Amino acid sequence: MAHLRSLAAAPLGRSAIPFKPISLSQRGIFDVIVKKNSGKPIIRYGTGGRSSVSGHTATVFGASGFLGRYVVSKLAKAGTQVIVPYRDADEVRFLRVTGDLGQIVPMEWDIRKPHQIEECLRHSDVVYNLVGRDWETRNNKFDDIFATGPGEIARIAKENNVDRFIHVSHLNADLNSPSSFYRAKAKGELLVREAFPDATIVRPSGVFGFEDRLLNQAARWPFLWCQNGGKTQIRPVHFTNLSHALVNLMDADHSSPGLTLSLPGPKTYTNGQLLETIRTFTLKNPSLLEVSLPKAPLQFVAGITNRVLWWPFMDRDKIERAYINDLTDADIRIAKQGLSAADSWRVCGFELDQLDTIEEHAIKYLRIYRPYDRVVEPSTVGSVYKNQKNKAYKVIE
Repeated sequence: MAHLRSLAAAPLGRSAIPFKPISLSQRGIFDVIVKKNSGKPIIRYGTGGRSSVSGHTATVFGASGFLGRYVVSKLAKAGTQVIVPYRDADEVRFLRVTGDLGQIVPMEWDIRKPHQIEECLRHSDVVYNLVGRDWETRNNKFDDIFATGPGEIARIAKENNVDRFIHVSHLNADLNSPSSFYRAKAKGELLVREAFPDATIVRPSGVFGFEDRLLNQAARWPFLWCQNGGKTQIRPVHFTNLSHALVNLMDADHSSPGLTLSLPGPKTYTNGQLLETIRTFTLKNPSLLEVSLPKAPLQFVAGITNRVLWWPFMDRDKIERAYINDLTDADIRIAKQGLSAADSWRVCGFELDQLDTIEEHAIKYLRIYRPYDRVVEPSTVGSVYKNQKNKAYKVIE
């Protein structure tokens, strides 16, 4: 014992490792965040990914839509618990596997029932409104979907001390637009801003991707995109860029609340250029139906088809939108409708020149529209190759 005591009391030499105090409890500066509105602590733990916990609880209205499903997937893969409101349980069933067990919570809701809206968002610190539709129905008009509904969601979110409210509108939203779609979008922005002053309003352009109504519809029904002589200018944005930007806004700095962000794509196309690109990837020639028709007769036919057919084929307002150009940065500055496109993407963690273009991804979405008779079979040495043009056969040496 005396020997051990003498060793413990022996002085350390200069060559010994210097002693450094060790903290028994060490935590990263961003591991605990206290939300200013609700006072709710956001505690993160885990290594990151779907089996970790981000500490956030998000409600995504419109989760079953084209954009909403990717927002839910990215949130769940980061360990966020996601409340998924639905009208039909089968519409959101596929979203359960996007997150870990218990992270995807479907809840029934009706946009006309405030108590169901409150039940869906009262435990959340982030609320996304992605509710939308390209056409009107007997029970759901554009004003109900894009104006009254979002305003009610924003009001209830404010009453329940939700910290972040992110509302998705449209780049061309305008109270004076000839399109009722764009007018309703503009009304929704005003109602959301009135009910939730710190809401972040996102104004994307048309979105392209696997299940879009841009490339797929133009490949199926190209004559709908020949209107206005194919001169209408669009600025489509890729769904992965937009969904990633929306997820980044959840943890964006304190400068993003209360802003209006314009998020168009990096390039401007005309509808004619879009059709030419589609023909390049689908190996199709222009059809006889690809002609520009006057607006009035086409809208008259659209009104009849909407009454006869039980699925959305042509919509009068969609034809009206085919004559409206997407806003440019100069238009945004003149109208004073928030930040420019470059500054808006920078708030979301992107640079404008980093965004994906149609040419980079269109082949993945359009190859299914290639006709069989235009596909050339692979040739090998010694096989017989048929020249489609001259109908002649020759042996490859």
